[in-house]
Amino acid sequence: MITRRQFVATAAAGTALMASPALAFEVEPKFRPQAVRMKADLAPGQILILPRAHFLYFVTEPGRAIRYGVGVGKAGLEFSGKAIIQVKKEWPTWRPTQEMIERDPAHYGRFANNDYVQPGGESNPLGARALYLFQNGRDTFYRIHGTTEPASIGHSVSNGCIRMINEHVMDLYERVPVGTPVTVL
Repeated sequence: MITRRQFVATAAAGTALMASPALAFEVEPKFRPQAVRMKADLAPGQILILPRAHFLYFVTEPGRAIRYGVGVGKAGLEFSGKAIIQVKKEWPTWRPTQEMIERDPAHYGRFANNDYVQPGGESNPLGARALYLFQNGRDTFYRIHGTTEPASIGHSVSNGCIRMINEHVMDLYERVPVGTPVTVL
């Protein structure tokens, strides 16, 4: 029979192991969510993304926003302009676009010549949440989503989407409704 002392000692050892820096990724402090000042003329409830700076701002009130670090599209693949979040999904399914498959067949070959869609889950490239960007009622195929590659935050490496740490996109997901305007400069 396990004693309380053995249970507490085992649990403490497990916690120390889970908290080990070697086993967890730490995003740079500047890319962690934080309250910041913004231009007062930006309306609350909108998202502004500055890809060159690798930041997403959710405007919470005039002159105030929550800033999140993001990973963005490689040169030539990035999205810019205005869009609306028209769909939100938890643990979304994913399939690369035909352009992605053609551009990198070695990486996306398992999706060629079939209708396979990767189910949602921890290994899915869209991560824990996805916010789907639409223009004039049409899907742009660009997303604000979680990532399985947290080290990409602060870099321009994606196929165009805006990547966030899963915990951060989960926080943003709860804050924004369908219909939220998004501007990517």
